[in-house]
Amino acid sequence: MADISVLLEGSTAPVYAADTIEPMAIWVTIGVVIGLALVAVIFLLFDREDFGKFAKIALIGSVIYAAAFGILMLVLEITKHFSLVYADENYINHADLISHVLVPLAIACAIVLVSAILLCIIYKFKRKAFKIVGWICGVLILASFVVASILIGMYYAANISHDGYYNSDTASVSNLGLYISMGALIVLLAIFAIFLGKGGKKGFDTKTIAYGAICIALSFALSYIKIFQLPQGGSVTLVSLLPLMVYSYMFGIRKGIFAGIIYGLLQAVQDPFIIHPAQFLLDYPIAFAFIGLAGIFASIKAMDKVPQVKFALGAIVACSFRFVTHVLSGVFAFAAYAGEMNALVYSLSYNSFVFVDMLITIVAGVLVFSSKNFVKLVSQYYKSTRA
Repeated sequence: MADISVLLEGSTAPVYAADTIEPMAIWVTIGVVIGLALVAVIFLLFDREDFGKFAKIALIGSVIYAAAFGILMLVLEITKHFSLVYADENYINHADLISHVLVPLAIACAIVLVSAILLCIIYKFKRKAFKIVGWICGVLILASFVVASILIGMYYAANISHDGYYNSDTASVSNLGLYISMGALIVLLAIFAIFLGKGGKKGFDTKTIAYGAICIALSFALSYIKIFQLPQGGSVTLVSLLPLMVYSYMFGIRKGIFAGIIYGLLQAVQDPFIIHPAQFLLDYPIAFAFIGLAGIFASIKAMDKVPQVKFALGAIVACSFRFVTHVLSGVFAFAAYAGEMNALVYSLSYNSFVFVDMLITIVAGVLVFSSKNFVKLVSQYYKSTRA
């Protein structure tokens, strides 16, 4: 796809459509959110009977808006990131970057999306075939992840392993450290899912998939509203993780982890900074899978009177593990950026943006969980998944 850009008069620097549209879209989104909030307040004060109808319409509209905004920005970001404007960076082979990184990740995301839609349809109209179709979709999704990892590994071997920057006399990518970190964190996620995710319904019904798709779409759209962005990947956003955390709180950490993996893949396509297959897994699907731990305290009855505290503690746990994941990636993959600084110190300081993102999300989450109506709604869904 040709890059959508224009040249400023008297300048050779390209101006990308993504950079032009994003700030306008941010302000439009903020205006929409404020408008919906004001209307909601008016309904609550003067017409509570129709508030439910308004909430449903607002939810449907928000999902459509989030999906449209997310798709638009995804396309524009892809054209920006993979433009020939980066040809001056000699250590990047753009053809390999597209064929070995972007395309397999995009295919993996497409398979996940199509599988979710197909399973919803099968569950609704031909439930007997749901199990076998689910297994087929699961195998395809797993295969797409494996193929993506292999191709990213080939890209690393061909373009980065001997580039003289990431691997030089002063710094190098630690394959052993990356693979050990990746394996240990995958095992840790499995332990959390097996032992702390007990009590929930097995499998994904229509409601679970639908709400998961809604929360992922909202998080993905909000991830474009960036307060600031770091040069080697990572950004502080406007509560982009809140919908994922609420989903984990409502449907349990097993489903929350799964939603986090899908969101991590979307982040890899949206804003890729990938030099190694294990680093890709650490910084994207594994890091965001830990966001699924946000609902870890949802079942503690002793804290039912303070749902804000349950949410805040869950968010701290989730983001702390995300931070550890990014730090390990920084130490073993990006030591070249540390310069004379110790790689661990550099990675700890660079990835501290996670806690800024966490604080913003906690503030918003505490405000949301202070609403009795919202807590009641969330509790109903939580109990229904335990029925």
